[in-house]
Amino acid sequence: MPEPIGTAAALRSAYSAGELTTLDVADRVLTALGDRTGNPIWISTVPAAQLRARAAELYDRRDEMAALPLYGVPFAVKDNIDLAGLPTTAGCPEFAYRPDRTAGVLTRLLDAGAMLVGKTNLDQFATGLTGTRSPYGTCESVFGGGLIAGGSSSGSAVAVATGLVSFTLGTDTAGSGRVPAACNGIVGMKPSRGLLSVAGVVPACRSLDCVSIFTHTPDDADTVFRVACGVDPDDPWARPLPADRSVARPPGTLRLGLPRAEDLDFFGDLGQRDRFTVGQDRVAALVGETEPVGLRPLFEAGDLLYQGPWVAERLADLDDFLRRRPEAVLPVTRKVLEAGRRYDAAQVFRARHRLQELRAWADRLWRRIDVLVVPTVGTTFTIEEIDEDPIGRNTMLGRYTQFANLLDLAAVTVPNGFTEAGRPASLTLVGPAFSDITLIQLAAALTVGPTVSGPAVAEPTLSSPTPSGPSVPGPTLSGPSLSGPGLRGPSVPGPTPAARTAAGGSAATVAGSSDAFGDDWMLLAVVGRHLSGESRNAELIERDAILAGVGRTAPLYRLYRLPSEDGVGLPTLVRVGPADGAAIEIELWRLPVGAIGGLLAGVPAPLSLGWLRLHDGREVLGFLGEAYAADDEVEDITATGGWRAYRQATRTGRPSPV
Repeated sequence: MPEPIGTAAALRSAYSAGELTTLDVADRVLTALGDRTGNPIWISTVPAAQLRARAAELYDRRDEMAALPLYGVPFAVKDNIDLAGLPTTAGCPEFAYRPDRTAGVLTRLLDAGAMLVGKTNLDQFATGLTGTRSPYGTCESVFGGGLIAGGSSSGSAVAVATGLVSFTLGTDTAGSGRVPAACNGIVGMKPSRGLLSVAGVVPACRSLDCVSIFTHTPDDADTVFRVACGVDPDDPWARPLPADRSVARPPGTLRLGLPRAEDLDFFGDLGQRDRFTVGQDRVAALVGETEPVGLRPLFEAGDLLYQGPWVAERLADLDDFLRRRPEAVLPVTRKVLEAGRRYDAAQVFRARHRLQELRAWADRLWRRIDVLVVPTVGTTFTIEEIDEDPIGRNTMLGRYTQFANLLDLAAVTVPNGFTEAGRPASLTLVGPAFSDITLIQLAAALTVGPTVSGPAVAEPTLSSPTPSGPSVPGPTLSGPSLSGPGLRGPSVPGPTPAARTAAGGSAATVAGSSDAFGDDWMLLAVVGRHLSGESRNAELIERDAILAGVGRTAPLYRLYRLPSEDGVGLPTLVRVGPADGAAIEIELWRLPVGAIGGLLAGVPAPLSLGWLRLHDGREVLGFLGEAYAADDEVEDITATGGWRAYRQATRTGRPSPV
């Protein structure tokens, strides 16, 4: 299995240190492209000779690296965005055309040194949130189990989540830049409308369309956004980012809206409900104030998109093609588009008038709060479940996303761990138009950035000045700490003791103080009985450890249950390699370096501490088992996906779905 491409920040660090060249990265990308089995991520790719030529050109310009913020960073783009030289299909082969110009938003990224790899799969005409509406095949979530990848930007999300590229562009009209991010455990950014050019983008709903960004980290999203942002004279919907919005507000100064419990609907998924409760509490611990907020007006606005006359706007640009070639359009896509024909002009104006009233309500809301936190999706589905009810379950996926563009909002989606059943959870930070940079900064405070191992990247500092090296317009308040290759352990400062109380600590101290953490802190991955709520978690708490995040290993490990005196079992993670390995759920804890020795002293054989790889390529210190533990006498519980899922399965008597 090819090694995953790192984050943009990781690659910059490796290039600067001379550990990688653009030619090395191009070869790594091409090796990965050589294996097209499994997920149908790509619709077309740049010819190998062309990618190598681009890499050689950038290698010859390596002295200009400081002026190219995306130097040598491979990326992909959803196949409803024009690239001269490759066809634009919008997920419909019969619709395909060859543009003679590259979309302006792509040109900005290429001018900044990025390397374009290819064009990704999508729900046909960007209509749908499931990722199952493509004649090129259905992408599956990176977490497997038959889970949907989400849509319509399915291929773009999976390309990032599997490490094929560092970032991708999608589009987001109803949630297509957020739902796939939620389904694949990555960051999805839906910018304010008009900040990223939609010239050269096949319209889905022209007045609402946005180009979206998928990355592994908020820091990378920040970099890509600042490069891609700019007024395009060819885009009649374009507008500039106000100068005073190019600097983030510190999280500790923000007023957060928390949804009223009675307005939240998880469609019976108690695991998603519980994860959202944990996630919103984490956000609340970072901000200055909180206030309960009703969501009903937001849902009413969102309903206008597919259950109101905005469906007619989707039809406006495709009606001629649909009438000429109805057989070329998938039945479910055709059904959605043709629904637009039932609305007349009077209905359109009535809906616009109601939307204006809802926008006025939203304007009043933003005078009271600065950010709203919502679930990204209320529940997840398998591909089979979507096939049973493709339109109804699509609507459920859009519950918390469809209102954003109608109400002129910005949004950033971040991972929020996993349910006990092993399903990915996510939350979305929502703000008024032009709050993009502030949302990214808050997202950075919620996530754990990568540590450095060879060409990997240091963790993002949450309120540091811009690091040395290239920058993009405006200060990067969530920029990475590029402390050089070979660094082990986190460079993110850890909270002061006063800031460590989730409920009573100072949120401003956690997010806003640059010296709250120091080099005396370490990041540790736990996989079994040290997980939060498990029997040995107290060993971390009593050593002042702090839960820093959740994630999964790279698919290189197997998980075994060894016998223990108390009968519960001793979960043991053993590295076996890509041929036999799987991704296993872990938690990341930060604790003082001085506490590591005492913790290790209490760890029984065959466990020890070693370096383990996460699914996004990071390497962190964690609990591993000696290879001899994996004998025929122990129980292999890898198929459950993690210790929690195994415990849940044994309680219910059912196997885990993952």
